[in-house]
Amino acid sequence: MTGATLAPGAPPERYIGDVAPLSTAGAADLTYLDNDKHLGALSATRAGACLTTPRFAALAPSWLAVLLVEQPYRAFVTATRALFSDALLPASLFETRGRAGSAHVHASARIEAGAIIDPLAVIGPRAEVGAGTLIAVGAALGPDVCIGRHCAVGAGATIVNALIGDRVVIGPGTRLGHDGSGYLRDGQGLCKIPHARRVIIQDAVEIGANAAVDRGATRDSIIGEGTKIDSLVQIAHSVRVGRHCLIGAHTAIAGGVTVGDFVTMGGQVGIAENVAIGDGATLDWRSMIGADVTAGGCLESEPPRGGGP
Repeated sequence: MTGATLAPGAPPERYIGDVAPLSTAGAADLTYLDNDKHLGALSATRAGACLTTPRFAALAPSWLAVLLVEQPYRAFVTATRALFSDALLPASLFETRGRAGSAHVHASARIEAGAIIDPLAVIGPRAEVGAGTLIAVGAALGPDVCIGRHCAVGAGATIVNALIGDRVVIGPGTRLGHDGSGYLRDGQGLCKIPHARRVIIQDAVEIGANAAVDRGATRDSIIGEGTKIDSLVQIAHSVRVGRHCLIGAHTAIAGGVTVGDFVTMGGQVGIAENVAIGDGATLDWRSMIGADVTAGGCLESEPPRGGGP
């Protein structure tokens, strides 16, 4: 499964039922070592098996089942996904099968067989939910929302004005498709600018808890395939995020921004309106972006200033 080979002389048969760090692993646990930082824990570990490189294998205790592999952490993740496949997608908080009696589903909504609708969930007129999708406790889908197959919408999340693909995970408390902050100053105060477009979430996107993606104003807001968005992220109206991006917690992206594919953003990044971020760019934590970033660019945050610790 991982492509690893058993080190010479290592015990070939051993039960593995869990994963753990080197320092706390027990006889039925799988662990890994891929750098010098944790080398001291190798000799004292009580793990049943350890994924590591040939460089470290000679330092392992003789009774440890050493599994040799070029990328130990990647192999460890592969094994962890196999052991805990149920953890890859949120489950019903009420262990519901089918539709709970206290769920409120409009008569015109279309729910495919195999969808799970938890208690107190609300599904509005003409909304569509695909097979294998979970709508958790207290979540709400507004009119005409369409969500694909094998998705999960977390407890208390609200989704309006949105089209969502397959295998999408929406964290608890997240808000999709609501109006953004768009106002025009006139002589009497602030005049609201209508936001009339949608949020489109492509396949295999994951959005953490209490994040927000605003609906588009003059163009749809789009989150590209495979992108992962951390908790407490704000993405404003008409933003387009490319495929397979990583966006860290507390990041705020202003309206009209375009983000390319394979972009990485650390936590607390701020991006001003209408900026373009090129493919493969890396924005370090707490970076403040006020101008376009070229493809493959790397912006590092400045160290904190002041006399504090």
